[in-house]
Amino acid sequence: MKLSEFKFDLPESLIAKYPVERGESRLMVVDRKAKTIEHKQFSDMLSYFGDGDVMVINNTKVFPARLYGNKEKTGAKIEVFLLRELNREMKLWDVLVDPARKIRVGNKLYFGDSDLVAEVIDNTTSRGRTIRFLFDGNHEEFMKAVDELGETPIPREMNREAESADRDDYQTVFAQHVGAVAAPTAGLHFTRAMMKRMEIKGIHFAPVTLHVGLGTFRQVDVEDLTKHKSDSENYRIPEESAQIVNTALDAGKRVCAIGTTSLKAIESSVSANSRLKPVEGWTDKFIFPPYDFKIANSLLTNLHLPESILIMMTSAFGGHELIKEAYQIAIKEKYRFFSYGDAMLII
Repeated sequence: MKLSEFKFDLPESLIAKYPVERGESRLMVVDRKAKTIEHKQFSDMLSYFGDGDVMVINNTKVFPARLYGNKEKTGAKIEVFLLRELNREMKLWDVLVDPARKIRVGNKLYFGDSDLVAEVIDNTTSRGRTIRFLFDGNHEEFMKAVDELGETPIPREMNREAESADRDDYQTVFAQHVGAVAAPTAGLHFTRAMMKRMEIKGIHFAPVTLHVGLGTFRQVDVEDLTKHKSDSENYRIPEESAQIVNTALDAGKRVCAIGTTSLKAIESSVSANSRLKPVEGWTDKFIFPPYDFKIANSLLTNLHLPESILIMMTSAFGGHELIKEAYQIAIKEKYRFFSYGDAMLII
């Protein structure tokens, strides 16, 4: 597959800047076998699943990863986007800086009136840097300082500043383990009431953790997709969740990945007999068509941007031509795209 095969014209007006009320979005249902596309509401999700089916949810928690610092001497305002912690003891982080041309190895950055100072110690990519935070407190105190100074890292494509409401809106109701710089957005549609209704119906939840990082959003800049190298993301599949999923597979039940990050996690740890293995580690798995999925047999996902690795994964799951058709219909029917947009269920 080529990058250009995932190019399409998306009107900017269809990129959702704000969410609708949680659980109230539209739902496009794509049936791979029947080759049908239906228009529903998210609450209709319930009618597609029953006793013994499983929802694989990503319980990562977003932290306010976008900081603004001032460069020593010049005072220039610099955005520092925290990507991942490299060494907790030394407070080393991989970050993106903007504007990058102003930031060189040895520069110091000061964050507001706080005790937080950072020193740039290495260049990684054109915008990437490794920085060391100079901070006297322990890890909990450091993260508290980041929480107070940082901004919710809503994507730039929303074309607006983060607001206080985003702290809740850009977090799933099942978020638990801090470490993501972007929300697993398919999970944003769920309310606690909806989950309770699912549980009453006998549907199980299997939590996994994949800390969403740059690997999910890095732009693909090669036409030949086999040459794209995805950044690694930290993930964990607990023993209990693996058992829940494998029991459902053995019984011929539906296993629905809630979001591409959940899908990536479970497809990164498959046993020789096509069952889910518990694991803790890193994955740089990049899924694009054609791909033989071993664990998930249904997928809930948002509507993604052109040429993103997320639409490639969705196409691999739903079938390239069918998903292409679904996206054309979504644009015509004015579905809301991206992180705060509407949902698509592929069965």
